[in-house]
Amino acid sequence: MKVLFIGGTGIISTACTALVAERGIELTLLRRGQRAADLPQNVRTIVADVADETAVSQALGKLSFDAVVDWRAYTPADVERDIRLFRGRTRQFVFISSASAYQKPIGHYLITESTPLANPYWQYSRDKIACEERLMQAYRDEGFPVTIVRPSLTYGDTQIVLAVNSWQKSYTAVDRMRRGKKIIVPGDGSSLWVITHNSDFAVGLAGLLGHEQAIGHAFHITGEEVMTWDQFTRIAAEAAGVEAKLVHIPSDFIGACIPDEVGSLTGDKAVSVVFDNTKIKRFVPDFGAKVPFAEGIRRTIAWFDADPRRKQIDDGADATWDKLIAAYESGLEHASRMFRS
Repeated sequence: MKVLFIGGTGIISTACTALVAERGIELTLLRRGQRAADLPQNVRTIVADVADETAVSQALGKLSFDAVVDWRAYTPADVERDIRLFRGRTRQFVFISSASAYQKPIGHYLITESTPLANPYWQYSRDKIACEERLMQAYRDEGFPVTIVRPSLTYGDTQIVLAVNSWQKSYTAVDRMRRGKKIIVPGDGSSLWVITHNSDFAVGLAGLLGHEQAIGHAFHITGEEVMTWDQFTRIAAEAAGVEAKLVHIPSDFIGACIPDEVGSLTGDKAVSVVFDNTKIKRFVPDFGAKVPFAEGIRRTIAWFDADPRRKQIDDGADATWDKLIAAYESGLEHASRMFRS
């Protein structure tokens, strides 16, 4: 089987690249840069920027594939380009969407693939929804062979995921924990969530490649260990060798102070969600969420601890969180005095 990944070296896609290569699939990565040093030896690289449609078309020449996965499509314009590039060139086109596209606020805590797609809080999610709609139109109108995959919050050795953290420099939250500083948890910390290890996600994705019956379908591929944000945060702190000092701040308060957080919290992590993985298990029987968060986060923090150069701190985010905590606790104290008087 011949597979093309557009991208392939991100948090989720790295694990998928490794597993697909391990299974002996003929994998090619279309990337902007030269071959990464840590890629499996049997993975081919084509250098081109997918944003340059002409360059990509020339680089691909007459190549065709059994499956193409675009890890870097975010807007309807991106998928319009993909339809043009891969119409007649692939037997399956896998679009990486997002589980944040599901209905917010949710109508039912249990999320299935038939849950409505609607997110008024996050432009990222609305763009993913628009991409899905365009691709499904192409499937209906011309038989464009799309399969939609919706990851939820996914991590690996190089990424620490919590409800409030810096995505670019994710060691920041652990650094705060180890310095005895408070960690923000939205709401009262009791919202239920799942966090997915990238190696588990990879099993589901790899099983869908070349799967003709998956064409025209959407799947989410998520963890199944349902816990509260308090639990996730305390487990991460334990893996870091400290005790978490949690401060609970309502999501609307956080959003009022830091508008950029509205999408990620109100539009995603602040509400309780549980994902039903029945469908992906039916299509990919060997899929299962096998890496518990306690094990996965220990491995992740060990990766950061192995090299001090990896421990980059987002000073801007760190200072903003201090300011947010001070504002919330000051308001809380003031309100308490008002009611006591």
